[in-house]
Amino acid sequence: MRVVNERTGSGKRGVSLRFWAALVVALLVASIPAHAAAAGHLARIKDVATIEGIRDNQLVGYGLVVGLRGTGDSSQTVFPAQTLISVLERMGITVPQTGSNSASNMQVKNMAAVFVVATLPPFSRPGYKVDITVSSAGDARSLEGGILLMTPLYGPDGQIYAQAQGSLVLGGYMASGGGNTKLSNHPTTGRVPGGALVERPVPFDLKQMRVVSVVLNDADFHTAEQMAAGIDKALGAPRAHAVDSRRVEITAAPGEEIPELLDKVEGVEIEVYPRARVVVNERTGTVVIGGTVRLQPVSILHGGLSVNVITVNEVSQPNPGSAGTTQVVQQTTVQAQDKPVNRIDLKEGATVEDLVQELQRTGAGARDVISILQAMKEAGALEADLEVL
Repeated sequence: MRVVNERTGSGKRGVSLRFWAALVVALLVASIPAHAAAAGHLARIKDVATIEGIRDNQLVGYGLVVGLRGTGDSSQTVFPAQTLISVLERMGITVPQTGSNSASNMQVKNMAAVFVVATLPPFSRPGYKVDITVSSAGDARSLEGGILLMTPLYGPDGQIYAQAQGSLVLGGYMASGGGNTKLSNHPTTGRVPGGALVERPVPFDLKQMRVVSVVLNDADFHTAEQMAAGIDKALGAPRAHAVDSRRVEITAAPGEEIPELLDKVEGVEIEVYPRARVVVNERTGTVVIGGTVRLQPVSILHGGLSVNVITVNEVSQPNPGSAGTTQVVQQTTVQAQDKPVNRIDLKEGATVEDLVQELQRTGAGARDVISILQAMKEAGALEADLEVL
């Protein structure tokens, strides 16, 4: 079997240290022997599945961050000023709408409009604290030193479930002076640990559950049957059955407490058979290869055509005393280079480590590896699910 890849490339091929470090990490996982991977491994149900109905809930809100050092939203961003006027009016302060002191002439640079997001854990009660993430919604340059004013957080049903407020913690900074700017990480997004107080619980009553559904994170019929058998053995009665490749239903005994039942179920160990998967990220050049990936015999030819277009601007000056004018003339040069083809032969029984070593030997870059993996998948030489992020 032969796979020929004639995709073009540009620039000089190079091997990123970060890219090959990611592949080394993948090799540590992929170094598991094939017979060990085929036998699966033991895992607790709580680590590979969730209980249907017991879930997190997303919250979102809009608010103001104040106390910035001149790095807030500019006057061109209208909605922060409108929000400030609304807040001031609720506090009994009237802002003139006409004249030189009108809202349209407000120059407030120490505040920024932000969106606040949080995750409400299951069974959260009023008074429970949750972390929040605050992100700039306008053109603020930095939220460093800011304080989030009281912001209601809404659920998908439009109800207020929490109130957020507090001082922001940033993982970066921005400093400027004399026309120079120093920027580190992302100063327009911050967090407030425990910055939101739950005001309304999400209604969910375990006492009403007579049938408990356990949902696998990865759908697999064999794992679902193994899980049902393991639960029956732990409970001492045939009370669990697999509905499909992802869901197992358990019937509660009369008068049995659901938390006690879930405690027994989540602690059961079952044999898990993970799917063979290769995950690639073309934006960062990251490739992660699972240990259960198998390769078939294949011959890979990979080369590239490098085309560079160079444009040089030259100034043409007229002769002294002539009627001509100075013109800018573009001189364009096209350079094309067809690189030699690299060949990789993988025999029967070749491992992922053999593939990576051969790719490293040929000097393949991150995008070369990704295109080769995609071609191998199409040719049937890569026995795994290929997921491109």
